[in-house]
Amino acid sequence: MSEQVNSSGKMSFSELMEKYKVGAFFQKYTMIIALIAVTIVFATWKGKEGLILLPSNLTGLIAENGYVFVLATGMLLCILTGGNIDLSVGSVVCFTAAIGCTMMAGGANMWLTTAVMLLIGLAIGVFQGFWIAKVRVPAFIATLAGMYAFRGFTNVVLNGLRVDITNEGFLQVFGNGKTSFIPDFIRNAAPGLDNVFTKDNAFLTGLIGENFIAKFNVTCMCIGILGTLIFIAVRVHKMVSQKKLGIAQSIPGQIVSTVIISALILWMCFKFSCYRGFPMVMIWIGLVLGIYAYITNKTAIGRHLYAVGGNEKATALSGVKTRNVYWFAYANIGLLAGLAGILTAARAKGIDPVYGEGYEMDAIASCFIGGASAYGGTGRVSGMIIGAILMGVINKGMIIVGVDANYQKVVKGIVLLVAVMFDVLSKRQKR
Repeated sequence: MSEQVNSSGKMSFSELMEKYKVGAFFQKYTMIIALIAVTIVFATWKGKEGLILLPSNLTGLIAENGYVFVLATGMLLCILTGGNIDLSVGSVVCFTAAIGCTMMAGGANMWLTTAVMLLIGLAIGVFQGFWIAKVRVPAFIATLAGMYAFRGFTNVVLNGLRVDITNEGFLQVFGNGKTSFIPDFIRNAAPGLDNVFTKDNAFLTGLIGENFIAKFNVTCMCIGILGTLIFIAVRVHKMVSQKKLGIAQSIPGQIVSTVIISALILWMCFKFSCYRGFPMVMIWIGLVLGIYAYITNKTAIGRHLYAVGGNEKATALSGVKTRNVYWFAYANIGLLAGLAGILTAARAKGIDPVYGEGYEMDAIASCFIGGASAYGGTGRVSGMIIGAILMGVINKGMIIVGVDANYQKVVKGIVLLVAVMFDVLSKRQKR
C-alpha cells in the first residue's frame, strides 16, 4: 500500500518523499544540517549554554580559522584533479611567514614584504607543480618532500627562535587585534544616528540598552542585508532559468535552503555587528572564496579541473593539456599558502618554527567534510566553506566545554571518516 495511491486518491508517504525530492534535499544539504545540529548541541551544553553563540566567540571562530578557509580553497583545486593533496602547505605557510617576519624585523616596507611572501609561495607551488605535472612524480611524494624541506628551511631562517612583528600597519590590515576591524563608515558619516533611536524613546532604549546602540556596527549590518538580498536574487534567477530550460529541480527544497541560508547570513552579520563588526581577515577570506568560486564555476580552467578528476584519459583525448591543469592547481595552492602565511603571522604578531604544523590536515578535512570526493572531480567552494565552518565550530565548541585536547583530535578524526564514508557509500549506490 505504501507504494501506491490509495482509494481516496491521496499520495502515500513514499510518493510524497519522491515527488518533493526530500531524500535528494537531505543528501545535498547534509553538512548544513550537521552544522546546525552541532551548533545546537554546543549552544545547549549544560553549564555552557549560549557561550559558543556569543559575538566575540563567533568573531574569533572566523578569525582563528582564516588560514583554513584560504588553504582549503587551494587544496580543493588539487583534490578535484583526482583526489590529490598537498602535504607541504603547513611548512610553506611557516616558511613564507618566517621570510616576511624577518624582513619586517629588518625594517622592510610592509607592502614589499607582502608581495615577496606571495611570490615565494607562488614560486614554491610552481616548483612542486613541475615535478608533479611534468616529471610525473606522485603528488603525495613530491609534497611530502616539500613538507620536510621547507620546515627545515624555516628553522634555518629563524635559527630556531621566534621573530615578532611590530609593524602596526601590517597587523591592522591582516591581523585580528582591537583595531583590525572594518570601520563603521555609516556611523562615522552620521554622528547623530544614535539620536534617531534613542531620542524621546525611553521604551526602545530600555529594551535594547544604550550600550548596545552605542556599540552596534551599522555598516556591518547593512552589508549583511545587502548581501542577503543579492543572494536571494541570484537563487531566484537560477530557479527561473532552470525552469525555462526544463531542468528538473525541487522548488520547495530550493526555497527552504534559500530561507535557511539567508537567515544564517543575517544572523551572523547581526552577531558581528554586536562586536566591532567584520574583522579585517574576512576581507581576504571573502576575496579568495569569491575569486576561486568564479574560477571553478565559470572558467575553462575550472571545467578542466573537474574533467581531469572525472576521467583524465578522456580529457586528454579531447585536447586538454592535463599536465598544465595539475601545474595550475599546485601553483595556486602555493600562492594561497603565501597568503595564509601573511594571515598567520599577523594574527600571531610573529612566527615560531613550529607554526603551520597540522594546517594541511585541517585544509584536507574541510574539503572532504564539505563534499569533495576522495576520487576527484566532485566538490565546490561553497561546500568547502561549510566544511571549514563545521570544523571550526567543533574545535571552538570542544574548547568551550572543556574537552581534553587529545580527545579533540579523536573527534575530528571520526568526523572526517564519517564524511568520507558517506561519499564512498553515495558513489556505490549510484553505481
